[in-house]
Amino acid sequence: MDSLSTTQSNSERLARAVVERPEAYRVLTGDRPTGPLHLGHYFGSLAERVRLQRLGVEIVVVIADYQVITDRDTAGNVRQNVHEILLDYLAAGLDPEACTIFTHSAVPALNQLMLPFLSLVSEAELHRNPTVKAESAASGRALSGLLLSYPVHQAADILFCQGNVVPVGKDNLPHIELTRLIARRFNERYGEVFRLPEALLSETPELPGLDGRKMSKSYGNGIALRLSAEETAALIRRTPTDSERRISYQPATRPGISALLDTAAVCLGLSPRLLAERLADSGAGKLKELTTEAVNEYFAPLRARRRELAKHPELLSEVLQRGNARANQFAEQTLERVRSAMGMVY
Repeated sequence: MDSLSTTQSNSERLARAVVERPEAYRVLTGDRPTGPLHLGHYFGSLAERVRLQRLGVEIVVVIADYQVITDRDTAGNVRQNVHEILLDYLAAGLDPEACTIFTHSAVPALNQLMLPFLSLVSEAELHRNPTVKAESAASGRALSGLLLSYPVHQAADILFCQGNVVPVGKDNLPHIELTRLIARRFNERYGEVFRLPEALLSETPELPGLDGRKMSKSYGNGIALRLSAEETAALIRRTPTDSERRISYQPATRPGISALLDTAAVCLGLSPRLLAERLADSGAGKLKELTTEAVNEYFAPLRARRRELAKHPELLSEVLQRGNARANQFAEQTLERVRSAMGMVY
């Protein structure tokens, strides 16, 4: 059995165990506040967080504001972006009474874990991380120390709260492996402190952007959760398609048509190929109309809750204050155990 098959099998076992004993698990997940969340975030992670919360799993969510400063163009909007993401979380169904939502910058003890963790990994191991390699290639400039250590910061996010489950897509498995490596090396060198987290693989296929590429804030090809019905319709109308009237699902050769099919299908609970067969010779105009209706109908309740929540900005501050206080408790407890294990309690 290859590595991915083993991971898949372990994830399936973990998924069953989580249902049977949700109280035994603590999930760490989160987002970088570099812009509004979109449909890819919702179907790829937000909906799963809400599902696990409803099962009774303890959810810890980091809004990774410190990681934003690796992006020079987005750091100036960080406060607004944090509030926008928090609105998305609450509107999607995350309950601040049942989960912990916090920001990196408000939890000093978490960030102190970076020093001992950095001593446990080599520069070569950091350069091999897929995210670091992708960011380096995309930026075309020398990596900052913070960007190079991004995988270690993610490890600190997971381990500071003793998280033992991390919902991820297959592309993020290297981050979990590095986190497990850091935890093992610390435990071997200093004594047992950390649990080894496990990956819970998402069953939702990656939702492409409207241009067929990966849905990304930087590409501007996603449908933001905060958009109105009218803004959604306008965005979908502008999606480039082709002149062929028959609708078919061919992501490689018909990216615009296929992306619209993916978007409509995930909202309707259908497969994109089945949806293409149903549309047959209806044309791109009908597909765009159907996609608009599917998205707007699916997200109407979330958007209504979001508009109502936005009327109460004081609520956002209260949620973050409670979440930050709770996260600081986790972090200080863990840092104390780390210091004790390292013989640095004076």
